[in-house]
Amino acid sequence: MSEIKFDPTEHEGFSKIEMYNSDTTNSIAEHYKWILGLIGENPEREGLLKTPERVAKSLQFLTHGYHLDPVEILNSAKFKEDYKQMVLVKNIEIFSMCEHHMLPFFGKAHIAYIPNGYITGLSKIARVVDAFARRLQVQERLTSQIKDCIQETLNPLGVGVVIEAQHMCMMMRGIQKQNSVTTTSDFSGAFLKEPTRSEFIHLIGEKLH
Repeated sequence: MSEIKFDPTEHEGFSKIEMYNSDTTNSIAEHYKWILGLIGENPEREGLLKTPERVAKSLQFLTHGYHLDPVEILNSAKFKEDYKQMVLVKNIEIFSMCEHHMLPFFGKAHIAYIPNGYITGLSKIARVVDAFARRLQVQERLTSQIKDCIQETLNPLGVGVVIEAQHMCMMMRGIQKQNSVTTTSDFSGAFLKEPTRSEFIHLIGEKLH
């Protein structure tokens, strides 16, 4: 359970509110202090004294999707509407962490669905993306989880999801290819048919504003 901590101490004259679990923060911080020593650093030097705590709080934020319910997010703004054309929300920023190396991957998600009696608030689509992305992930599973959640919760005529992302585990280490972009897609219902899928792909690349 997260709790609100008021911390006015980090900078003189500056206060901030953070959400984190104190016990979890302390436990993670202890492990990171130990890790700093293992990599050859001195965790007692001035610049690193608060690093374990900062990392512990950061890690909880980066993985807060475990505490979000994507189905509840969609249902919180689910409305009856007799609209049966494509609804597309594109260029949704994604920030996630690869579960293999715990390094970030980031990019954009393009999501469309064709309502079948119900629509949801547009911001809820982006919130569902965050709910799944803010966990340890692989891009392939993230793509399918978003599609499945929308399909099962709204029961639309179809869902299309395309994610384009760059992976720091390929850019900073390993093969070190700086310009590689990974694209994944998943479709259901009407989007399995070529005309609908083609319209979706066309709209993703089209600048209408």
